[in-house]
Amino acid sequence: MGRQAHGDLERRGGAAADAVGDFVHRLRADRTNRALRLSFLRAAGGNGDLYLAHADTHCMVLLLSTDAGDEMRVLAVRDGARARDELARLTVEINPVSGAVEVIDQSEVSTNVVALLDRAEDNAADEAPAPPDATVSDAAPPARTGGLRTPLFGQYDDRTLLDLGVLPSLLPALRQVTTDEQFEKLLFLNLPELTRDVLLALRDHVAAKDVQRHITDKWRADEDVNTSDWAQAARRAVSQAETDDDAVLGALGKSFDAWRLFLHPEQQRLARGDFKGSAKVTGGPGTGKTVVALHRVRHLVDRLPPGHSCPVLLATYNTNLALDLTDRLKQLGGDELLRRVDVKSVDALAREVVQEACLELGRPLDDEAAMNVWHTVLAETGLLGYDAEFLDAELKHVILAGSCGSWDAYRRVGRSGRPRISTAQRHDVWQLVQAYKDHLDVPPRQTTYALIADQAAALERRRMARVEEQAGYKDEQGGRDLIHREAGSGMWLRPRYQHIVVDEAQDLSASHWRMLRAMVRKGPNDIFLVGDAHQRIYGSRVVLGHQGIEIRGRASRRLTLNYRTTREIVGSANRLIAGASFDDLDAGTDTLDGYRSVLTGLAPQFWRAPDRHSEMCAVATLIKERHDSHGTPYSAMAVSVPEGRSAQEFANVLAREPYFLPVVELGKDGVSSDVDAVRIGTMHRFKGLEFQRVFLTSVGEGQVPHQRIERYCRDNPTRYRQEEQRARSLVFVAATRARDELIVTWSGRASRFLPPDADETAYHATDLLRQDEPPSGASGSAAA
Repeated sequence: MGRQAHGDLERRGGAAADAVGDFVHRLRADRTNRALRLSFLRAAGGNGDLYLAHADTHCMVLLLSTDAGDEMRVLAVRDGARARDELARLTVEINPVSGAVEVIDQSEVSTNVVALLDRAEDNAADEAPAPPDATVSDAAPPARTGGLRTPLFGQYDDRTLLDLGVLPSLLPALRQVTTDEQFEKLLFLNLPELTRDVLLALRDHVAAKDVQRHITDKWRADEDVNTSDWAQAARRAVSQAETDDDAVLGALGKSFDAWRLFLHPEQQRLARGDFKGSAKVTGGPGTGKTVVALHRVRHLVDRLPPGHSCPVLLATYNTNLALDLTDRLKQLGGDELLRRVDVKSVDALAREVVQEACLELGRPLDDEAAMNVWHTVLAETGLLGYDAEFLDAELKHVILAGSCGSWDAYRRVGRSGRPRISTAQRHDVWQLVQAYKDHLDVPPRQTTYALIADQAAALERRRMARVEEQAGYKDEQGGRDLIHREAGSGMWLRPRYQHIVVDEAQDLSASHWRMLRAMVRKGPNDIFLVGDAHQRIYGSRVVLGHQGIEIRGRASRRLTLNYRTTREIVGSANRLIAGASFDDLDAGTDTLDGYRSVLTGLAPQFWRAPDRHSEMCAVATLIKERHDSHGTPYSAMAVSVPEGRSAQEFANVLAREPYFLPVVELGKDGVSSDVDAVRIGTMHRFKGLEFQRVFLTSVGEGQVPHQRIERYCRDNPTRYRQEEQRARSLVFVAATRARDELIVTWSGRASRFLPPDADETAYHATDLLRQDEPPSGASGSAAA
């Protein structure tokens, strides 16, 4: 299946897709079957031929045959009475930049794009009234204005556009595009991805050199492209589905995420590449980092010898994400793939390591309970000048991160990214930490996930040291198996995993990384991680190079194309974090330079309410309207709030009279997709989720960021900047969960994170709550 053929099927729905799926089954079984009604159309040139075939009585497909007829690709799908004519007139060519087989419908371009302006001007001329003092006979013909218009891409010559990857056969029509309406029509015609992405970037006034760097170079073929070699072009990943045949066929006729079928060329290189050691992939929300991680896992498993062990670990931050990865990995490769992979959260993995060592764990505390212990310790010691959140972070991100087992080690350890404190203050903190640990050890014993991770890291490092010692001894003995020595150790000592893949890497702690580093030997393709510091909402910065994970240079790549969120939402979300500095998960910095989307949709809406109750009622009204008038399922909408108390308040208002909306709160275990109810949860709970419409609520000053951080503004400016940046990242994550529409609401004054004129340009919630309420703009552009 070609990439554009999949797009054809998505637009035509289940019947056509089912027909094509059945056709492909029958074609694979016996291409000589006369019922397929294969007919030669024309030679593509070189070693390729084009064929037409009937998928059923209403649907036809265009196929490319290569390699003396041994392979065929479905390039396009059409249905209806004119299907044959429409397929026969398609232009099929090899893109000289990407080397992909690409399809363009020149007739559709001429009819719906080029002629659009002429029709509009003719209609305007017909409707224009004659001057009052003129007669029909002496009225001058209307003047044509088309020749005076400037082509949208007139500043770029043909060579520039071709070098950027625009399809050559599209250039004549492109020169006649002079309005945004024509351009939108052009984008709607299932253009090849590279051409579409380049044109969108140029239309957004991105410099040609930046388009070359962020887009074209990512698509460029690894070898010189022969535009007459159809066999080679058809074999390239950019021309076909990158998955098993059964997965492709199972996808036909369903609303199937494109990532399960296709990889962008840059994603393809990363998922299948060979690295001398560890590798890192960063990128903004929706750029397919998790997609790459999943395909990377499958690639690593495919290269393993047969067996029944699980030599590949797929790790992520929490249990919910691990369950989602398990489901997606099964959809990608089935039970056979899952049998060779451990999919676990890092905390669950750490707990298993400690339990395996038969150490007493204690009951792990959640964050709130851990804070209560700190409060108790502060009260007992009388050192009330320190706050619990600071102490908890100091334990996790300085003492445990730096493996400080003594006061002397803590006194000397570096504090990169942490607030400065004096030696006397460090001594107080060290005493408080010891009191905290003593309090946890009082029966019934308690612990925290951070302490468990630190234990697990130490255990794994000792285990790897024994592995390395035994491997060294074996080498000294000429490589012979040391049965008695290994059996005497109580286990066959070997690294726990051969390869480790990590998703949501930005939220892992230093202890987690020490543990993972010790679970796999240093070597080719040992650790592959994906993440984005712009979405860090837990923990603090970790320099991976300090944990023995070297990812500089070519081992570090960045994805920039958003596949999930519209350009309008991406632009709005980017402004939420504008001006802030973010790390690259190592010693450098990262930006969203080149981050973009090719999807278009509604502009984000802004609604201002005079008080909190009015805001909640306005949100309920907007949700009800989108369900009743626009058919959006309740389960496709979500309400994001800054903190848990607000979630319950919103749930109460939405569920009672006069709205009676079905609601469900997002908890640690998520919500079943079968429940048709509006999801309500904190911004933290939105991590890893996506919805058709997201209501980002309570984004007012004092709430986002919370007013409690103001106490650090003068006395602890470093912490103030950290807390503000974490708040920005949290709102950024929540905003980018929206696929089609983002609605931002607040009461009082708008948050400093929103546009400076947000209070003046926002819709008024009180107007929405009146009987003569204005349209909310769910199906059109918002004014704000």
